[in-house]
Amino acid sequence: MTRTVDDNRTVTGKRRIAFAAYVDESRLPGLLTLLRSLALSNPWVCEDFLVLHPGLPDDTLEAARRLHPRIVPRRVESGRAFDMFRIRDYDTVIALDAGMVVLGDIGELLRMRTGVGAVPQLLPGDLPKERRMVLDDGLLVIQREWLEDDDFSARLDGFSGASGGAVDTALEGVLVPVDVRYDFLANRLYDDVPVPESVAILRFTGQPDQPGYGPAQQARRRFEVADEEFRAGYCALPGGKHPDLLLHFALPLLERSPQVDLARAVAEVYRQQGRYQEAVDVLSDLMASDVDRPRCHETLGLSLMALSRYDEAETHLLLATASPDVAPSAFGQLARLAWLRGADDTAHVYARQGLDADPTDNACRTLYLRTAEAPGGSRSAEEEASPAGEQLAHVALFADGRENAGDRVLPEAVRMCLDADTGPRRWHPIHAHMLFGEALLEQVNARRGVVVGGGGLLLPDTAPNGNSAWQWNVPDEMLRRITVPLAVFAIGYNIFDGQSIHRRERFTASLRTLVRQSAFFGLRNHGSVARVRDLLPPDLQDRVVFQPCPTTVARQLVPGWTDPLERDDTVLVNCAYDRAGLRFGHDYGHFLAEMAGALRTLREHTDVRYAAHMPSDEKFVHDLRREHGVALSVEPLYDASNEGIRNIYRRTKLVIGMRGHAGMIPFGCGTPIISLVSHPKMAYFLSDIERPEWGVSVHERELGARLTERSLALLSDHPAAVADVHARQEALWRVTEANSTELRKIFG
Repeated sequence: MTRTVDDNRTVTGKRRIAFAAYVDESRLPGLLTLLRSLALSNPWVCEDFLVLHPGLPDDTLEAARRLHPRIVPRRVESGRAFDMFRIRDYDTVIALDAGMVVLGDIGELLRMRTGVGAVPQLLPGDLPKERRMVLDDGLLVIQREWLEDDDFSARLDGFSGASGGAVDTALEGVLVPVDVRYDFLANRLYDDVPVPESVAILRFTGQPDQPGYGPAQQARRRFEVADEEFRAGYCALPGGKHPDLLLHFALPLLERSPQVDLARAVAEVYRQQGRYQEAVDVLSDLMASDVDRPRCHETLGLSLMALSRYDEAETHLLLATASPDVAPSAFGQLARLAWLRGADDTAHVYARQGLDADPTDNACRTLYLRTAEAPGGSRSAEEEASPAGEQLAHVALFADGRENAGDRVLPEAVRMCLDADTGPRRWHPIHAHMLFGEALLEQVNARRGVVVGGGGLLLPDTAPNGNSAWQWNVPDEMLRRITVPLAVFAIGYNIFDGQSIHRRERFTASLRTLVRQSAFFGLRNHGSVARVRDLLPPDLQDRVVFQPCPTTVARQLVPGWTDPLERDDTVLVNCAYDRAGLRFGHDYGHFLAEMAGALRTLREHTDVRYAAHMPSDEKFVHDLRREHGVALSVEPLYDASNEGIRNIYRRTKLVIGMRGHAGMIPFGCGTPIISLVSHPKMAYFLSDIERPEWGVSVHERELGARLTERSLALLSDHPAAVADVHARQEALWRVTEANSTELRKIFG
């Protein structure tokens, strides 16, 4: 199984963090104890661990690799603390010592953003008074700015040959003091003094088995265990665990002794990572022994569904409904499975059964309403009277219920580019997630053409399927049998920074088939164009062109559009929480605090409100109020019509948004924007309009100050900001107008 990780840190500003420790042959046992303690005390943390060494044979690190999935060996010359400052490929380096054991939460170290953090130790001096010093082998938390500072590097080189205290001297003026609990010296616990409960990292500077340190030695011995015991201990820990660590430790246990609950936990990790075949493989052997575990059947059913093995998926999801706890979600998935196969009546029945089990289940309610027959039939009389040959088929995400507001606005905007009539008389909708089989193929080939767009369809983990490995559930064979003109219009390559694509071969093969079959292939930003061209052979690359998202030119498309003479004195804010780990990493707390400060300042100048594209977006409002006492009124855009969404965005003075369409829709309405960049697509769009300064990374150290400065600048000369948006939009409209003209010719 090929696993490719998308790396876009230079675009999103996401921090890369590593632990590091120097190890020679004598320190190897200490390193193993350190690694065990780190995993057991912080089971949700898994960053690269650099092992700096003087030239150890590679096989000597095998024991360390068994204890951590991301060991990175590097040979160094001196073995001194200054080697840590020569690590240039990470944003934050946390230097540890092989004499340390981790006893508590070290999240504060991961969140540090400034200077060089270290613990000034309290040491006895020659005189009656005491002094503090940073020891050469102590904890260091080093930020990239000091790794890349030439003057600081020269200063380090000047002290690199010095004896004890060199680090202390070199850090003068740079040091950010860290609480002693993160580098607590065990020699302070002589005479069997207990280890204070607050200690997060305990460090032994001499032999760890010296007499007089019983409690400290006992704290260390907890982590001096055999691999099997250590793995079992990690997997038995309550609460959240890092998926990479869980897989690393659980798989050897399962090889020795199958355990149902552990196997399901592993399968769930695989499923959430998009490794569906591996999830199936883990659970299939257990299911063969007829294990009565409804949640196992549910996970197996979902994984099979993601591979488009639909009959098998239905069997296991039905078995999952035997449990009252699992039944609502299992019936919801059964309803979705029936719907995507075109069996609306069956889907309706399953959705009703799910609502009987839990009347509050939103997924079941959405599918129940979606599959309910409309009064007088499923289609309007106007649509029935329209000949198929006069229609265009439209493959897209058609949001309903309280789904993403942007996904509701987008299909209509695509249609506006090609026809003033965006309704069922001229358009035949096909939801991208439905299985594109014989029936849908016949419907498409009866039309005068098919448009695929818009949305970020090139994404592997939203409604996964085994046919294409992206959002349009279409087998290659069906693509090749489309006989009418096919146009791909303004879709996006929506891979998150750090996201793994496990079925790259299927994804790429489907993409190449689609490009070959298309009469037009337009992507909504130049970043997507570049990434997709990289996946294509040379003869197909030039067929991929730029087509802006049509929501960005709404002023040109909406009939009778008029710009507002006056705007409400408001700023709208939006945040997104899908794949929060990929968006924020360890920086969510920092993001929230910086946003709180910025919004307090903005409130001194204007009214600040919150624009929720879907209910889950409101997490920001709850977290902001709970953590920082800042309350925001909410505009629930997920309950608004398309025209209502555009009206809300065109009446406000500024939109600060994290979702792609929380930037593109207001921009299309002529409203100034600032993007909170947590996904490459945000930066791609700002690059296309030549305004990168309208974006601020969610990882930006001075996020609050930069956001405040840029917001106030746009508000202070608002007419000029609006005029700038209009000018930027003109360039996108020229491209859209030219491409739309070409498509009208293609479709006759």
